[in-house]
Parts: sequence; C-alpha cells; structure tokens
Amino acid sequence: MSWTLSVGSAKLDQRKDSCYIMISELPKVRGRYTVNESLSNYVWFKVGGPADVIFKPADLDDLVFFLKHTSPELDIFTLGLGSNVLIRDGGMNGVVIRLGRGFTECRIENDMIITGAGALDRNVALTAADAGLAGLEFLASIPGTIGGALKMNAGCYDGEVKDVLVWAKALDMQGNLKTYSVEELKYTYRHCGLDEPVIFVEACFKAKERLPSTVIHDKINDFLARREASQPIRSKTGGSTFKNPEGVKAWELVDKVGGRGLKIGDAQFSEKHCNFLINTNNATAADIEALGELVRSKVLQECGVDLHWEIMRIGKPAQ
Repeated sequence: MSWTLSVGSAKLDQRKDSCYIMISELPKVRGRYTVNESLSNYVWFKVGGPADVIFKPADLDDLVFFLKHTSPELDIFTLGLGSNVLIRDGGMNGVVIRLGRGFTECRIENDMIITGAGALDRNVALTAADAGLAGLEFLASIPGTIGGALKMNAGCYDGEVKDVLVWAKALDMQGNLKTYSVEELKYTYRHCGLDEPVIFVEACFKAKERLPSTVIHDKINDFLARREASQPIRSKTGGSTFKNPEGVKAWELVDKVGGRGLKIGDAQFSEKHCNFLINTNNATAADIEALGELVRSKVLQECGVDLHWEIMRIGKPAQ
C-alpha cells in the first residue's frame, strides 16, 4: 500500500484534519489512498474541488476487501474517465474510487469480448475489430470507460450498450459480487434502472457478426472522423450536456433559444456543437452548471420542453 498526502500548507485546515482522521480509519489495502486531492485532475472539464480520499484498488480482491471492511455510513463514489461528469467546486465527501490497471484486461472468447470496467471504450472496440468481431464500433466514439458506459447505457451512431451486452458483474456496497443479465439492468435511454448502488467491475459483450478486420476498422475510423468534424473534442468539455427529448435533438432546442456560443464567465455552449458545454479557460463548476440551468430554463419557457442533464453533476458547491 502506498500513501500520498497532498498538503497545501504547513497548517492543516479543518477539512484536511477530517481527511487524515478518515484515512486512519480506512482498511489497510494493497492499493493506493490519496488525501485531499483536487478532482479537477480527473475530469475532462478540468474543474472541481477535492475529494476527502481517492482510492485506487490494486485489483478486484483489494476492492472487495475495502468494501467489506468499510463503514456502511461512508460516502463512496466510483469515478471513471470523468468524460461526462461535472464535479462541483466544493469537492466530494468520503471516498472516490478510481479503477485502474487491475480492471483493464480485455480478452476474446469465441464471439464474446470480456473486459474489465476500467478499460477504455475505444480500446474495447479496437480489440473487437482486431479479432474481426463487428457490432461494437460505436464504443470507439465514446470517451470513457466500460464502467461508465454500463452505468449510463452509453451510446452513439445508432448503437448503445444494451444492444451488445450479455452480462455485467458488479459489487454492491458490502463487497458482494453479482452477475446481472442485460434484462436485469433495466436499461432505457442513457439510464441503468438498478435500484441499488453498485460498482461495475467486468462485462461481456457479444459481437453481432464476423467481418474482415479492415472493414470494421474502416467503420471505426469513419465514426471518429465524424465525431472530430462535429464535436469540440479538443476542448475541456463533458460531452453531450442534455439528453435528447423524444422526437427532437437537444442541440436544436439549445440553438433555438440562442444558446450557441452563450457564456457565463469562462463557461460556454460550444459554437461547433451547441449541446456541448465547454470550459474555455478557467471556468468554475458553478459557472458551467449555471449556464446549463439558464439554457434549460429558456428551453422550458420558450419551447415547453424540460431538458434533462446527461452530464452527471456531483459534489458540493464551494462555500
């Protein structure tokens, strides 16, 4: 086990005191605890306050041990690549779990792809393509990890997780491992319907057909080129801001009420794709969220449509 103590000054403030007390009471794991580190380093928006503790488990057994020996009262959140997360400026209480190297294995078994929840979506798509397994190409255009994709039924270009998922393994907050069928996950548009909180650790996907590897890679490259041309992927962003209401695109509504290019501080709705919020320089999470809520209210008032956030907003506002 390694410990990283992020101390900003010689004098610890009250929050840091509580962080050190918390870490002294956590189980002695083989992975790594980091104290009071800014979560802006872990999300694409590059904003957000600190977590009390960040835990990077060494492997599945280490994560199980942590959950089985941790108080049920402790706040726990699992963070993937942070590509669709807005963490508020006050940071997060409790422990933020980040799955790393011990959860990234991806292997082929017949026409199945079995992968850890920490694997990048794009890497899973490329692994399948190399094996001549088609149907997972859409994953290459989703900038996140498999755990995040499972949690929100991620999708794009007419494909989504529920179309290719066979089963997913997850831990409950007591460290018990369960395998879920795709039906048990109760997927709807960008939503997993599980009632209890879980941490996804592994998934099995089934290819739709076998094709020459070059054909599949060509399709992936086409998807990536389309994404590059239409989305501000080189900006500090959180991906699609709002879910598409039935029968209409969210960007059309944002555009209709004058949201394209609209700014609060350094937060802006992208000129390139106006369903993307971006941090143009040194925006705060409060700026980004306020701008999103402003446009939501405009759409509701002028179009009668209640937009729902696709970006997950978590944590506390700054005090």
